[in-house]
Amino acid sequence: MAGIALERLAKTYPGGQVAVQGVDLLIDDGELLALVGPSGCGKSTLLRMLAGLEVPTGGRILIDGRDVTAEPPQARDLAMVFQSYALYPHMTVAANLAYSLRVRKVGRAAIEARVAAAAEALDLRALLDRYPGQLSGGQRQRVALGRAMVREPVAFLLDEPLSNLDPGLRASARAELLRLQRRLGATMVYVTHDQEEAMTLGSRVAVMRDGRLAQVAPPLELYSRPANAFVAGFMGAPPMNLLPAGHARVEAPEGATAGVRPQDVLVGDGPLVGVVDVVEPRGHDTVVHLRLEGPGAHGVVAVVGGTPPAPGTRVALGWRADRVHLFDRDGDRLTES
Repeated sequence: MAGIALERLAKTYPGGQVAVQGVDLLIDDGELLALVGPSGCGKSTLLRMLAGLEVPTGGRILIDGRDVTAEPPQARDLAMVFQSYALYPHMTVAANLAYSLRVRKVGRAAIEARVAAAAEALDLRALLDRYPGQLSGGQRQRVALGRAMVREPVAFLLDEPLSNLDPGLRASARAELLRLQRRLGATMVYVTHDQEEAMTLGSRVAVMRDGRLAQVAPPLELYSRPANAFVAGFMGAPPMNLLPAGHARVEAPEGATAGVRPQDVLVGDGPLVGVVDVVEPRGHDTVVHLRLEGPGAHGVVAVVGGTPPAPGTRVALGWRADRVHLFDRDGDRLTES
């Protein structure tokens, strides 16, 4: 496996559309880096430049210290797994796994050994004679990963490979992918629009916005110490409440924004008053949407245990001072929380 370095990487399309703006990023050897952000933020373009499928308009890409910016995809020794899996429907699982090796004219014994190793690692041995149409979504996902594994690449690039799976299967597939990554010690770059998936999978998470990196950090640091209001509002389910510090009754410089996680909102205790709008039971807790009374009539989301207040109820609201995040008028983190 190998480390990957992006140096001032940029992509501007004809017509002036800027997709990626001067990204600097170091991905360690053996790391699983999750790349997340809203639609159109540039994350898939960044992955495609890394794969060699898009030509950068600025910057460099280094793999294990080697500059591959101008090299074609086949010279980079990277394996890419797409959202669609792109399996050959007329081939068995075994033939799909072996296809790239046969094209490269790898010897029969080596092909059989690599296919057997991938099948063992991914629990595909009982499926080798089946065709993709006979497989579940999770099984097809494992075959796609296995086809990438047999190439023994220096790194794996995964572009939303689980997005076609139903929620229950996605959870089990995430766990399987993590086990596989740790077993192989593989370098992986995983693109997703799902912040929960990014937090679950990544040893670090890179959050993109408008073609730039908003923050790169371990998942818990992103959640507990977001570098800016964008990351604070994007990461977390439900996302952080953001409202003017004055309206939140928080002492801060003029123009500052206060951020409070829904789990840290005190319903029934505090100096503010809110009216319950919508109640969403989740089994283990309840998400409560409220509208603050007073200036601005800002919305606030709280997560509560026990019996929630009914819609239309007026309740006191507050939050502990040590759980408030502050951001300046530009959206950057202002103080420690």
